[in-house]
Amino acid sequence: MQTRFVLLQTSHAGNVGAAARALKVMGFDDLVLVAPRWPDVLTREETVQRASGATDVLAKARIVATLDEALDGITYLCATAMTPRDFGPPTFTPRAHFPAIADAGHRVAFLFGSERFGMSNEDVYRCHAALTIPTDPGYGSLNLAAAIQVIAYEWRMALGGFAAARAGQAQPRADAQAVSGMLAHWERALVDIGFLDPASPKKLMPRLNQMFNRAQLTPEEIHILRGVAKAMSEAGAKLKR
Repeated sequence: MQTRFVLLQTSHAGNVGAAARALKVMGFDDLVLVAPRWPDVLTREETVQRASGATDVLAKARIVATLDEALDGITYLCATAMTPRDFGPPTFTPRAHFPAIADAGHRVAFLFGSERFGMSNEDVYRCHAALTIPTDPGYGSLNLAAAIQVIAYEWRMALGGFAAARAGQAQPRADAQAVSGMLAHWERALVDIGFLDPASPKKLMPRLNQMFNRAQLTPEEIHILRGVAKAMSEAGAKLKR
């Protein structure tokens, strides 16, 4: 099953190397960095040292400019946002939530925020679920690499460990880029028919994002929804004539 670990605006090179090591010991190697502090972070001395031999993961890792690029092909997003948001996806512990994702046959991405600022609300709103790691209430601070290690371990166990492989028969899911493009199309259409005021959008689009995430759309359903958006825009244009 495709599994990707995405690090957003990482500021410490050593954490990238430690993340690569954490992934390798759990049998994962799809690491993507979004706008890291250091453009050469994958080859910096501190990174390589902290990887402790996981140089193949570093060699395969990619650096991209935007989160959209990092999510190509992904159908289910998990935010590792330890601080609850006032609005957003439901929050689960990894052990409670992972079996259901594994059984659904998704292409999964785990998103980790920057060491200094964590994840932005906008990025969390895009996700299907927020993950919280149970820690001592008096001290819940986890190093980035430690958090990645816990998530990677729990996900590997949900996949059956190293002794089992799952063969899912689930329908293919639309990837995150397709959902994002469809939402942008809907936003334009809702403005065209006068339903959405771009000067005061409130939380309409994040709420629609969450609704469509729960629906677990297929590529065919994305195509249908884009057709609906196109029809709405055409109807709006006729009304304005």
